[in-house]
Amino acid sequence: MKEYGLYFGKQNFYDLINSIGGEWKDTKERPIVCMMKALDYSGLYWAIPIGNWKHRDDKAKSRINKFLSFPEDDLRSCYYHVGNTDVKSIFFISDTIPIIDKYLEREYKGKYTNEHYIIQNKTLIQDITRKLKRIISFEKGNPNYFRQHITDIKVRLINELNNIST
Repeated sequence: MKEYGLYFGKQNFYDLINSIGGEWKDTKERPIVCMMKALDYSGLYWAIPIGNWKHRDDKAKSRINKFLSFPEDDLRSCYYHVGNTDVKSIFFISDTIPIIDKYLEREYKGKYTNEHYIIQNKTLIQDITRKLKRIISFEKGNPNYFRQHITDIKVRLINELNNIST
C-alpha cells in the first residue's frame, strides 16, 4: 500500500465492519485514499473514503459546506475536506478506517493517465492529515465514537496481522 494512493477496498472488508457492530452502508463503489501508516502498528494504515463532488445534490453540498465552515477548534470542522484528485472530491474524514493490504481489491486508476492515482498536492495532504490526526486522537479517548467503530476495526486488524506473522 502506498501512502496517498487511491484504492478500492474489498466487499468482505466492509462486511467485516458491519459484522463487528460498525456501520458501513455505502452502496457505491467509492475509492479510499491511504493517508498514512499507523504509528503504533506495522502493516496497519489509515484510509479515508472519497466521493465525487459533482455527484452531490445541493442539499448534500450545503450540509458539507456547513461542516467545513465550523471553526478549526470544533472537531466537526474535520469531518470533511473538499479538494482535487483527478476530479473535485470530498474526503469523508470522519469515516476513516484502519486497513491492511489484504483488504485492498485494486488500485484506483487516474481519469486521465489510467495509472495508479497518488495524491501529489502537498497542501491537500497536509490539510487532510491534520484533520485525520484530530479524528484519530478523538477516537483514542472515545472508543467507537464514530459509526464505523474505528477502535473495534483496528483491534480486529491487529489480531489478524498477529495471526499472519506468527
